[in-house]
Amino acid sequence: MENKFLEHINDNIGIAHKVCNIHFQDPEERADVLQEMFYQLWKSYPSFREQSKFSTWMYTVCLNTAITYFKKNQKISHVKASQSSYDFDDDHSDNYEEQLNLLHKRIEHLSPVNKSIILLYMEGFKYDEISAITGLTKNNISVRLVRIKYELKNCKPKIV
Repeated sequence: MENKFLEHINDNIGIAHKVCNIHFQDPEERADVLQEMFYQLWKSYPSFREQSKFSTWMYTVCLNTAITYFKKNQKISHVKASQSSYDFDDDHSDNYEEQLNLLHKRIEHLSPVNKSIILLYMEGFKYDEISAITGLTKNNISVRLVRIKYELKNCKPKIV
């Protein structure tokens, strides 16, 4: 069982890193959450029944771990967020890397669930797969994605 688990994790390790990178900006916090994700994956691995792809199951565990961690530390994160700069430079640069960085800055300010949804969408998951991972209905995913896209497009600096 241990060898199979390690093989699955090694094949899909990028999932945990992507979830951590999208949800947490502090490197120490990322390391803590990443460790917690691997612990939760190991702890719940016996319940993996191979009724879905391992990557789908891993996304579910990692996202739930990130959201739980975020909720436990919400007050601390809120203080850090209110002290950070919300400087979005909308110069519509043609530089792909700058646009990607701007998108990631905007994603940072979404709710944990919306971060998860947009992350999965950007990874190419279909609505029904996102629904299975997040536990939200397919219609809810559709509505949220419309709202998330609008929010990302029209994101304005928050006044703190």
